[in-house]
Amino acid sequence: MQYTKINNLLGWVCFLIAAITYTLTLEPTTSFWDTGEFIASAYKLQVVHQPGAPLFIMIAKVFSLLASDKSQVAFWMNMSSALASAATILFLFWTITALARKVMVKTGEEVTKTQLITIMGSGIVGALAYTFSDTFWFSAVEAEVYALSSLCTAIVFWAILKWDQHASDTDADKWLIFIAYIMGLSIGVHLLNLLAIPAIALVYYFRRNAKPTASGTLWALFIGVIILGIIQYGIILYVVKLAAYIDLFFVNTLGLGFGSGVIVFGAIIIGGLAYGILYSIRNLKPILNLALICTTFILLGYSSYAMIVIRAKADPTLNNNDPDNVFSLLSYLSREQYGDRPLLYGQYYDSQRVDYKENGNIYRKGDEKYEIAGKKYEYVYDRNTLLPRMYSDDASHVGFYREWMKLSESEPPTFAHNLGFLFSYQTGFMYARYFLWNFAGRQNDDQGHGNNTSGNWISGIKPLDAWHLGSQDNLPPSIKENNGYNRLYFLPLILGLIGAFWHFKRNQKDAGVVGLLFFFTGMAIVLYLNQNPLQPRERDYAYAGSFYAFTIWIGLGVAAIAEILRQKVSASTAGIVATVAGLLAAPVIMAKENWNDHDRSDKTTARDFAIDYLESCAPNAILFTYGDNDTYPLWYVQEVEGIRPDVRVVNLSLLGTDWYIRQMKEKVNEAEALPITMPNNKFVMGVRDVIRYYDYKVEGAVELKTVFDVLTSDDESDKVPMQDGSKDNILPTKNFKITIDPNQVLTNKTVTANQAANVASSLEWTYNKDYVSKAELAMLDILAHNNWKRPIYFAVTVPADNYIGLQKYLYNEGFAYRLLPLKPALPDSTATGGREDELINTSAMYNNMVNKFKWGNIKNASYLDPESTRMIAIIIKSFNQLAENLLKEGKTEEARKVMLKSQEVIPDKNYLYYFILHRYYTADLLYQVKETARANKLVENTATYILAELNYMAGLSTQGSNDLQIGAQVYNELVKTTEKHGQLALSQKLKNQFKPIESRLIGGMQ
Repeated sequence: MQYTKINNLLGWVCFLIAAITYTLTLEPTTSFWDTGEFIASAYKLQVVHQPGAPLFIMIAKVFSLLASDKSQVAFWMNMSSALASAATILFLFWTITALARKVMVKTGEEVTKTQLITIMGSGIVGALAYTFSDTFWFSAVEAEVYALSSLCTAIVFWAILKWDQHASDTDADKWLIFIAYIMGLSIGVHLLNLLAIPAIALVYYFRRNAKPTASGTLWALFIGVIILGIIQYGIILYVVKLAAYIDLFFVNTLGLGFGSGVIVFGAIIIGGLAYGILYSIRNLKPILNLALICTTFILLGYSSYAMIVIRAKADPTLNNNDPDNVFSLLSYLSREQYGDRPLLYGQYYDSQRVDYKENGNIYRKGDEKYEIAGKKYEYVYDRNTLLPRMYSDDASHVGFYREWMKLSESEPPTFAHNLGFLFSYQTGFMYARYFLWNFAGRQNDDQGHGNNTSGNWISGIKPLDAWHLGSQDNLPPSIKENNGYNRLYFLPLILGLIGAFWHFKRNQKDAGVVGLLFFFTGMAIVLYLNQNPLQPRERDYAYAGSFYAFTIWIGLGVAAIAEILRQKVSASTAGIVATVAGLLAAPVIMAKENWNDHDRSDKTTARDFAIDYLESCAPNAILFTYGDNDTYPLWYVQEVEGIRPDVRVVNLSLLGTDWYIRQMKEKVNEAEALPITMPNNKFVMGVRDVIRYYDYKVEGAVELKTVFDVLTSDDESDKVPMQDGSKDNILPTKNFKITIDPNQVLTNKTVTANQAANVASSLEWTYNKDYVSKAELAMLDILAHNNWKRPIYFAVTVPADNYIGLQKYLYNEGFAYRLLPLKPALPDSTATGGREDELINTSAMYNNMVNKFKWGNIKNASYLDPESTRMIAIIIKSFNQLAENLLKEGKTEEARKVMLKSQEVIPDKNYLYYFILHRYYTADLLYQVKETARANKLVENTATYILAELNYMAGLSTQGSNDLQIGAQVYNELVKTTEKHGQLALSQKLKNQFKPIESRLIGGMQ
């Protein structure tokens, strides 16, 4: 009884420590990536991206009700992750103490005081180590699915140990049913929790067999994997797929309404399970009974997905994939939007497509029946391999594959190269590196792609770090001043290895179970994800379950050390000393090193930058965005905080889907429908997916409305025959124009009176692609039929390729480029260095950047994540361009205010090396507006930073010469700038400082 009370009490103490930690470091509003979408969707119970997270959305909605006003909604949804993470720590503590007790205390014996100290010490050290681990902490302070998913994993692993403890009781199997229900619920959060099933199968086998064998263990493992597959594919996908095809039969063949087959199928499932359970009871078949009841509870948990269909039918603002029928739900669950990749057998990156195989029909919901939207095809390649790891034919990926594996342009990859990439990159760089971040140390928080200065693991032990990264002497500011520079000296790793060794030695079965959990949530994910290189962000969050398993061994390391110390001191003293040593070696040092790069409590960049995107736009504007980080935060501020709901945000990555185009044709909040004239049947799935370009030698530019009419015409004379005998629309010319009525654009204030003389008679441009996808087709429809009634903008983060050739008519107004009907003005050809000239609408941009924009506390925030720092580079550039254009216009005082504003809001710290490309430009502008003291200070700080970086890079034999050249060139520009503005003493000082390193740089750049 005393053990239970203390175990419960200390578990809740760990919960409290974790909860306080995560609350203190919680992001106060939305953050980048998926969080903005999740918060916006949860607030109004909307539909998020595939494959959905309905249970997470509903729980977050409950937490949002605690908010006192709309600005607090994000905080409370973030708090749901913080508390879920703290609860994960609670169950981890109880898991560790249960495993330690099984080793240290024989069945039927009472726990002694000395054993109690060691067991509790193990639980505290292991639980708090995970509390302060890099990956888990990051997910704990934002409204993302991974915190709640980790809690589900922690609960089911703890629950199987509770079953193990009570397996001889007559009602012990209630724990297995509980596990099944939690797993069913977890499907509505994330599928990572299912990876605990093989470990659970082993616990069951070991407990039910007094003398387990090697073959029996392998069979249990095999059955566990089969159960995992049955749930992931059989229940999650094929139940829905079977329902879809039964509904197809009922609707298309029997003529009944949509959903009639689903109702019948549901009744069959319920009836079948009920009959099977009754049959198993009457015929005394306990295994069958348990299996059927567990299946029932998994389906009951899985039923959270009913929320997706119900809300999709309500047609909310955010309705990703519009899964309002069973076929669209199947596509949603299958993640068809993201494509597929080979796993066990497939092509190399240089394999050639020689044929294709038809794999069935693609169905969509029609007006009265399901219609065939197209065919599913699978390409046949000339060369294939087992375990294809280097399979992507994307040009950037191919270049990376060759560089990483040291393959020449003419050298084809082999199976050995595939394995080499699996072990060196996918396992070593994209898993082991993350593992060592958590338990050895981290170089910085820059995203790593294989170079020596970004995102690597370190330990803080110079000889070991130098072994894989080069010299660790004279580390530059980009490393040692980065908040992510965390040195753990391998101490948590060593403690975990000691614990693992001790666990395998003392209880091989339980250690094998933990090891299996470690493998399936680590290496098995590596094999399953089969990641391409050049990921848009670090992917360590995918392996949090593996790190969870390892912290169990960190906790058991305390028990191992206590056992060693008992040979020298008393058992009580050994337990206390081992616990203190364990705390210092793991949680304490991890908390100390990781706190400053996980404290997001004073950062509001994602929200404020989202506001700035919207505030860049004139009323009732159309704003084209592209990725997660220039879309999801905007959804958040519009849907939750109600900021600028008049702006229609159009994500170009989604605009290529029929469901998204349909939604764009409807009014949302205060934003009117887009001027898309196409009826839905002209762009449904399978119709005009891709329109190819055929040069018809059309002279001159063609009116865009005419081109659009040809693209969407159903007249056979406007189509050309394809190889399969069908006829498709084509793009006959790339030269477009939009005729402009000057009076109209003046009347509706598209242009100001000051710009009237510069209004063009027409916009003429060359389309920049050899095809028109649905996204471009919708854009052309908007451009052709908007008639300048609504302002059109592109976010500054949209890749230039998506401007469809309109660059010479796009004017920067802050965080967005506005399409203006002005005569093309060529950029200043005299600009050099970092001066990437753009067209600037100075009056609008000045008002936005000086008076309207919010800056997310970037100047004083204790921590800025990499996404925020990348935006700072854009902000610096924008301030510089605005000031330069104001100076060209003779507006010196306004230019001075712009530069003073930039100094007020932009941090002095160089978060990224490439900040230097803009710093000398800033200094030059400060000199021009007579802010000499500020310019001199910036020059000196930048020069000091560059010298430190160059001094380090010159000593790295593997560092490319490009960064060295950039640094040297920018330093030279600083010298020239100071000379030009009469700062001769400072210029000479810079020259003198550069001389000692000059000879080293010449060798490094050759």
